[in-house]
Amino acid sequence: MARPRKPLLSRDRIVETASALVDSEGLDAVSTRRLAAELGVSGPSLYNHFRNKDEILDAVADAVSSQVDLSMFDESDSRDWRAALYDWAVSYRAALTEHPHIVPVLARGPGRRPAGLRVADAVFGAMVRAGWPAAQATYIGALMRYFITGSALGSFARGFVDDETAYDPADYPHLGQAHLLAEHRQKVDEGAFETGLRALVDGLSLQYELLTPPGTVRPAPKRS
Repeated sequence: MARPRKPLLSRDRIVETASALVDSEGLDAVSTRRLAAELGVSGPSLYNHFRNKDEILDAVADAVSSQVDLSMFDESDSRDWRAALYDWAVSYRAALTEHPHIVPVLARGPGRRPAGLRVADAVFGAMVRAGWPAAQATYIGALMRYFITGSALGSFARGFVDDETAYDPADYPHLGQAHLLAEHRQKVDEGAFETGLRALVDGLSLQYELLTPPGTVRPAPKRS
C-alpha cells in the first residue's frame, strides 16, 4: 500500500501554522525552525515562500486584517459615515481580540500588507466621500487605528490584582473595589471600548458640522 503523501507546503499552510503558534504561545514562539518542525518539513523549504520570520508575521497579521468587515464602506451601503465608522471599529476590534498576540505587529501599520492596505483605503475613501477633507480623513484613519489597536493591546481590568489587601484605603481611598475588576474583565473592557468609541464618533460628528460654511451642499446622512 502506498504511503499517504504529506500535504504540499504552501504559504497558506505556513501562515495557518504560524497563526496557531502566535495565538497559543505568542510572537516569540515563531521561528523558522519551530515552524518547520510543526509542518514536518526542512527549515530551508520555508524560504521558498517567505524570506524571513518578519515576512511570516506580516502574513499572519494580514490574515487577521482580512477578517475585518469592510462592507459598511461600500458606496452602495446605506449607512451614514458615523454608523459605518462605528460598525467597522467594532468588527476590527473583534478580529483583534480573537488574536491578541499579533496586535503589536498590526499596530505598526499596514506596510505592504494587501488586506491592511484595503482597510486603510476603505476608511479613507469613505471619509472623503462623506465630505471630510483628505487631511482630516487621514487623521481619522490614524485616530481610529490608535484607539482600536490600543484597546486590544491589553486589558485594563487585568492590570489590577484580585487581592483586596493591595488597596489600603489609607493610600488608595478610591480603589476599594479595584480587586474585583479582573473578575469582571470582559464587562469592564468592552464597556470602556464602547464608551470611548461613542465619544470619538460623537466628537467627530461635532467637528464635521463645523467643516463647511452655511449653505454648502454636503452628502446627505444615510440611515444606519
